[in-house]
Amino acid sequence: MLIDKSITDFLAELKSDSAAPGGGSAAALAGAIGAALGIMVGNLTVSSVKYEAAHEESRKLISDLEKCLAVLEKYIDEDTEAFNNVINAYKLPKSIEEEKLRRSDAIQEALKGASNLPLKVAKVCLEVLELSEKMLSIGNTNAASDAAVAGRMAQAAMWSAIYNVRINLGSIKDLDFVAELKGNIEDIVVRSEALMAQLTKTVDEKI
Repeated sequence: MLIDKSITDFLAELKSDSAAPGGGSAAALAGAIGAALGIMVGNLTVSSVKYEAAHEESRKLISDLEKCLAVLEKYIDEDTEAFNNVINAYKLPKSIEEEKLRRSDAIQEALKGASNLPLKVAKVCLEVLELSEKMLSIGNTNAASDAAVAGRMAQAAMWSAIYNVRINLGSIKDLDFVAELKGNIEDIVVRSEALMAQLTKTVDEKI
């Protein structure tokens, strides 16, 4: 599994001429790094008597970020699996009409799966961005830069995941499905812009 590899081994596989792992798994990893950084800031906050008033809320944020981290770790491998399903569908036989129809249906289903997975990644990364912004607001000011990086990583990961959704939509014939995912993407982007504006304002005040 990718999640069990060392950083060096993961990067070696990522840079190879194999199409997977690719941008989707990288997006999930970047989001996971953001979540981990946010947790670190929380731990530095609850371990300091100076920030006792923020301990309870920080523990809640840590708990929520831990959940996001666990999901994103899982998505690192699941994104690669979703992409491999698309590749395998394209490899199905197409000698006769029945095989062509079966292959076409399999490709469409695989493409939907390969779109849904990065959309899930984007949604979790949006949550990491929101939690990081809250952590930045109440957390240990000595780690304000780390909380800001957590949010920036989450936003970059979110956009990376969105690109991996978009690249598949042009090949999907189910227009209702495409419209629904486009609507979801638009909602995510609008929310992320508001959160990012607040994070930028807060970090500028703190450092």
